[in-house]
Amino acid sequence: MKRVSLAVCLLAAASARTFAAEDSGAPATGANANAFNPAMSVILNGFYTHHSLSPSDYSRDGFPLGGEAGPLPQGLSIGESELALAANVDEKFFAQLTMTVENEDGHDNFGIEEAFVDTTALPDGLTLRAGRFYSNIGYLNSHHPHTDKFSDRPLPYQAFLGNQYGDDGVQLRWVPPTDLFIELGGEAFRGVSFPSAGAQHSGVGVDTLFAHVGGDLGVENSWLAGVSMLHSKTAGADDGFSGINKLYIADLTWKWAPGGNTKDGGFLVRSEYFIDDRNGTFADPDEVLPEEAWSGKRRGWYAETVYRINRQWETGYRYDQIWAPQGAPFASGFDPYRHSLVLTWLNSEFSLVRLQLSRDHPSATATDNAVSLQIQTTIGAHGAHKF
Repeated sequence: MKRVSLAVCLLAAASARTFAAEDSGAPATGANANAFNPAMSVILNGFYTHHSLSPSDYSRDGFPLGGEAGPLPQGLSIGESELALAANVDEKFFAQLTMTVENEDGHDNFGIEEAFVDTTALPDGLTLRAGRFYSNIGYLNSHHPHTDKFSDRPLPYQAFLGNQYGDDGVQLRWVPPTDLFIELGGEAFRGVSFPSAGAQHSGVGVDTLFAHVGGDLGVENSWLAGVSMLHSKTAGADDGFSGINKLYIADLTWKWAPGGNTKDGGFLVRSEYFIDDRNGTFADPDEVLPEEAWSGKRRGWYAETVYRINRQWETGYRYDQIWAPQGAPFASGFDPYRHSLVLTWLNSEFSLVRLQLSRDHPSATATDNAVSLQIQTTIGAHGAHKF
């Protein structure tokens, strides 16, 4: 039985950027002429969701909703679908463009999710990225939502990153040639996306640092751990904050599969812990609450486990919780938390149907029982996913 390890997953993801044509002095012809044609894929997402608590009445104690932090839409929706194009530009650069479409209040919104260029020929394991992309902080943030095991992001991602942090910026990453996987890097972003806003510091309002390490334990176990920091200079964020925001994340992922073959069965266990340290002021965007100081630390975490029953079925459970000091805006003595159960049928690598049940407690006086049915398909050539 074939072994699928952390190293194999990482190499597979990297190989999607190495389709360079044979080096010759003449222009590429025949088969080589296709070597730089972009791989094109379309991810289609459809949802039906029913909430016992109307999304229009949804609010979280201590955590005003910023970015795309709210619950899934009530009823039928297309979710977020995407079109991706990726290819080597030449022997030194790789480029990717990902465009999205989603419906909000009856209006179709088109946008550029990612548009970046990677170097492929820097020495000593260095890679430079420039453009618009998702930050490499934490674990889930750099992954596209269609790779998630649940239909929505954990509460800490919604509360602290508005679901997912991406922006215009540059990234420098170093992976040394060692048996143990080690990844070190940093990023500088414009700072217009939540949790930042206003593009402070001359249009470089956010900087990050991240470190990941991982490896294999025998044939059947693999692991990945990391620590990250996001530092933001913010003026007028979606949640009304202005000031200095430091977000720290620690993440750990462990996978086990019989014989190392994750398609035939196994377990995935993942957890991330967040500390959000703010020092600034709060100004209510709706001009209902008075301006006040906003300083202190908020925290959050989630833990999820997924059991791959066989090639076509997997099930999982996730618990997530966030808490804020009582002195912060919107805070109370209650800490929001949620339970989620999921059952997924995978007809192939290109289609799935997912049923998710969740019981969300956003405040001391409100409970949202939600059921969602998701259908997801992939059309075309899509690059390998990260570990």
